[in-house]
Amino acid sequence: MLLLAVDTATPAVTVALHDGESVLAESNQVDARRHGELLLPSVDKVLAEAGLKLDALTGIVVGVGPGPYTGLRVGLVTASTFATVLGIPVHGLCTLDGLAYAAGAAGIEGPFTVATDARRKEVYWARYEDPRTRVGEPAVDRPGDIAEQVAGLPAVGQGALLYPAVFTDARAPEHQSAAALASLAVERLAAGAEFLPPTPLYLRRPDAQVPKNYKVVTPQ
Repeated sequence: MLLLAVDTATPAVTVALHDGESVLAESNQVDARRHGELLLPSVDKVLAEAGLKLDALTGIVVGVGPGPYTGLRVGLVTASTFATVLGIPVHGLCTLDGLAYAAGAAGIEGPFTVATDARRKEVYWARYEDPRTRVGEPAVDRPGDIAEQVAGLPAVGQGALLYPAVFTDARAPEHQSAAALASLAVERLAAGAEFLPPTPLYLRRPDAQVPKNYKVVTPQ
């Protein structure tokens, strides 16, 4: 087994290689505006560090979000392209699940909350019974609207740090880790669990939309 894991659903551009036993190499960079610029060099970096070629991969793991439209799309398109060219499967995982798994590695047992920045003064979030067990589906909300639901719970992710009045016990990790995502995927593959399709989990409409009443400037 050799899995390449990528996630661009958050400001982190994160890539890792996992051989089914341990993480062989990883790259983590935080830059919300350079996903497309940083992802492929990061893939090259981890492959070189592990002394491996792309055709050695047996599967791709990709975070499907929730996340902003543009950044999220970069990772999903790259993962699907690699999988198609190499003829290998691509396994989708919720980005929040990867953060929850990383929180477990950092010592959080549960229950707790994962929250990432959704912009527009909102967060993508979910509650977890433990690092492997999500309660319900991910959602997008204003922090004040979910204050009662997350009150008193530890919280991880950038969204928790941005709104300390609501997430009063914010802890590490702040950003997504492809190493954690890959490790979670290895566990789920061993258990025969199902994965998500490599399609974006947006939870809301994209920020950029075609104007409804635009002026026609071409000849009739």
